[in-house]
Amino acid sequence: MDLALLRTFVMVHRAGSFTRAAALLGLSQPAVTSQIRTLERQLGRPLFLRQARGVRPTVIGDELAHKIAPHVDALLEIAGADLDDQGAGRTLHLAGPPEFTALRALPALVPLISRGLTVRAAHGMAEELFEGLSDGHHDLAIATSRPRGRLLAATPLCDEEHVLVAAPRWAARLGGPAVVRDKGLQALEHLPVVEVHESLPFVSRYWSAVFDSKPLAAGTVIVPDLRAVLSCVAAGAGIGVLPRYLCGEALDTGEVVALLDPPVPPLRTYFLVVRAGTLAHPHLARAHEWLLRAAVSW
Repeated sequence: MDLALLRTFVMVHRAGSFTRAAALLGLSQPAVTSQIRTLERQLGRPLFLRQARGVRPTVIGDELAHKIAPHVDALLEIAGADLDDQGAGRTLHLAGPPEFTALRALPALVPLISRGLTVRAAHGMAEELFEGLSDGHHDLAIATSRPRGRLLAATPLCDEEHVLVAAPRWAARLGGPAVVRDKGLQALEHLPVVEVHESLPFVSRYWSAVFDSKPLAAGTVIVPDLRAVLSCVAAGAGIGVLPRYLCGEALDTGEVVALLDPPVPPLRTYFLVVRAGTLAHPHLARAHEWLLRAAVSW
C-alpha cells in the first residue's frame, strides 16, 4: 500500500479536516480528498464521515489510525533523514509576535534545533514582518493577518482565544462574572485598563466582538508586551485582554480571573508566511511542517 496514502490518512485523522491536513502536508485540498478516496476504494470501507466543519473518522478509520500511525511516523522519520541532513547546519530566520514566538514556536522547533538547525528570532508588527520577508531578512514569519499580493504565501497555523481577565480582588469588587455578564459594559467602563499600545488593540477587538462597541476609557497602563500585561493585571493594576495560551496557567492557579465567558469568544488567527517558492529549501520546509504539526494541539 502506498506510504503517501497512509501518511495523508493519518494526517487527516489527526487534523479532523481535509483543509487542515492539506496545509500540514503542503498539498491542495482536492489532492488530499483524492488520496483518501483512493485509499477507501482500496480498502472497500469508508474511513471518514463528512460533516459541516471537517470530518469524523468511522469506526474502521479509528481502528486503522491506531494500528498504523506509529509505524507511518517511524517510516516517515526514516524517509526524512536525508531532509534533516540537508537542513543540518542551516540557519532559520524566524520572525513573529514575541510572546507567541517564545512560548509556542521556538519550543516546537527544539527537535529540529537538536538535529543541527540554527535559529535566529526577531519580532515586529505584521507589516514589518512582511517587509522583512520580502527583503529577505526573514525566512519564515508568524503573523496575525494575511499578506497582500503574490510574493508572500500564507498558511493558517492556529486560532487563539482572547480572555478578559482581572486580579481576584477586582473580580470580587465587581461582583463576579455573573454581574459582568448581566451589566455588560456598564460594569467595566470605569475600570483601569492595561494594554500594549495606546490604541488598545486587544481591548478594542474584544469590545467590538463581545459588546459591539468601542472602549470608552484610555489605557491606564501601557506596557511593552503581553507578558507585562499579565504581570500588571495579576498585581491588580487593572483589567486586560490576553490570549488564553498566555494566561491559561494564571487562570488555573487563580492568579487572575476571567471576568466573562461569552458564548462565542473572540478569536484571532495566526498564519505562517513565507516568500513564494522558498519551501523548496529543505530546512525551511521542515520547520514549516514542524510548526504546522505542533499547532494541531495548540
